[in-house]
Amino acid sequence: MALPLSSSSIIISSKKLSFNVSISQKPTQKHLFLSAHFAFRLNEARSQVTARPAVRACNSTTSTYAKDLACEHDFPPNLYMSTFGDGKKKLKSLIAMILIFIQISAPVPLSGWDFWYVSPAKAVLYSPDTKVPRTGELALRKAIPANINMKSIQTSLEDISYLLRIPQRKPYGTMEGNVKKALKIAQDEKDSILASIPADLKERGSTLYASLIDGKGGLQALLQCIKDQDPDRVSVGLASSLDTVAELELLQAPGLSFLLPQQYLKYPRLTGRGTVEFTIEKVDGSTFSPEAGGEPKKNAKIQVVLDGFSAPLTAGNFVKLVVDGAYNGAKLSFTDQAVLTDNGLDKNSGYSVPLEIMPSGQFEPLYRTTLSVQDGELPVLPLSVYGAVAMAHSEVSEDFSAPYQFFFYLYDKRNAGLGGLSFDEGQFSVFGYTTAGREILSQIKSGDIIQSAELVEGQDRLILPNEN
Repeated sequence: MALPLSSSSIIISSKKLSFNVSISQKPTQKHLFLSAHFAFRLNEARSQVTARPAVRACNSTTSTYAKDLACEHDFPPNLYMSTFGDGKKKLKSLIAMILIFIQISAPVPLSGWDFWYVSPAKAVLYSPDTKVPRTGELALRKAIPANINMKSIQTSLEDISYLLRIPQRKPYGTMEGNVKKALKIAQDEKDSILASIPADLKERGSTLYASLIDGKGGLQALLQCIKDQDPDRVSVGLASSLDTVAELELLQAPGLSFLLPQQYLKYPRLTGRGTVEFTIEKVDGSTFSPEAGGEPKKNAKIQVVLDGFSAPLTAGNFVKLVVDGAYNGAKLSFTDQAVLTDNGLDKNSGYSVPLEIMPSGQFEPLYRTTLSVQDGELPVLPLSVYGAVAMAHSEVSEDFSAPYQFFFYLYDKRNAGLGGLSFDEGQFSVFGYTTAGREILSQIKSGDIIQSAELVEGQDRLILPNEN
């Protein structure tokens, strides 16, 4: 980069940085100085030339500045120009070095020198949506593929549950607006809502619809609770309304909303919801402590709701194993994060189905593919819920689930990562949630057994492959 050495001062400036580089107007025999205390030392000219006459005629009126200076110091002008040129090159190098050093130590743009500036890298940390379902009931409700109007009602009501978490002055005005919006949709779209229900379920649907509008736990009653600004009553009324919404949505979703890939039709599949009840038995003589009241017992029951809408193959294989009695007598192991069954190698195991995860916002599951939570991918059925039920990985390949072994996930936000999500989120096939007996999970010890596992609902949704 060429810089004019004839100027007495070179100024490089920016918004936050400036320094001066100055050169003496008449370079002396020994030094060229920079104001930043850097110096070039020039070699003694006389040491580089042979002896010459001590006196020279230096009176020419047309001589250049270099010739005058040469005459003044009694050495040839061409030698001085060569020495001065070397100093000029060194000065250029020094200025470049100074600029590089300053730019590295203080990365700010220099005015007029934009090509030197490289903006610092920006670290981007993805913070997952805080509205990821935190209970099994909420996750199951969100997973129902229902009428779009019912989903709009559901969304408006679920927003209230987040508003209720705000401490001190709660936004009751916003809550009231949400309920009125849901009520208007329900009343204006009555025909559309009921038309989505199969004919044989119309009567049940009409009863639920009437309850949603004017029932004891309906929208009108919820609206009054909000006007009274009673957070406890609002919470109870909201839960009742959402339960009714979920029942209506289940009536609107008689089967899968997508077609399974042809190669996966060889597996059992659950085309809706199912409920399994486990009876857990203590084998060391200890007892289970009930959550509230009641006597300690050697046996305890846990109820799990399975979701075939989001994981039809995984849930289907599990239900078939339950129906076949494969889990009766299964031994359990307790860890800090899960209650795990044995691997079932000595039993008639089920199918090793492919890893099956439905991403949020998608209409069908992904197979043999995990999700990247860091990139914003979240599952419809999150693992980060206490009591989530998922299949372990196959011992052969993590692209497949184990044919028999499953676990209850004991989510703890203290061991969670960014956004409160488990570090294993999006890595396992979650297919259901514990909806009753969650307090029993933490009391299970290694060695306890599943006395029995029974399918209490969903037999009609189980489709078995053609064995021929």
